[in-house]
Amino acid sequence: MTQLLQKAFEAAGKLSPEAQDALARAPLFELESEKAWDTAFPTAAADGLVVLADEALSEHCSRKTRPLDPNDL
Repeated sequence: MTQLLQKAFEAAGKLSPEAQDALARAPLFELESEKAWDTAFPTAAADGLVVLADEALSEHCSRKTRPLDPNDL
């Protein structure tokens, strides 16, 4: 555990039980969210997104794109 995380836990330990539970919910939610994201989009999918992003940037730099007009949607 890093020193900063240890310091945060020590400070949180001084709060009321209710405040500690409220504080704990945020990082637990974030960790679960990251886990769900990693499950939904494995590395292969992320690699595919990188390829698509590179292609889009290349087309934009080659002036093969045009500004998005919401009226054309």
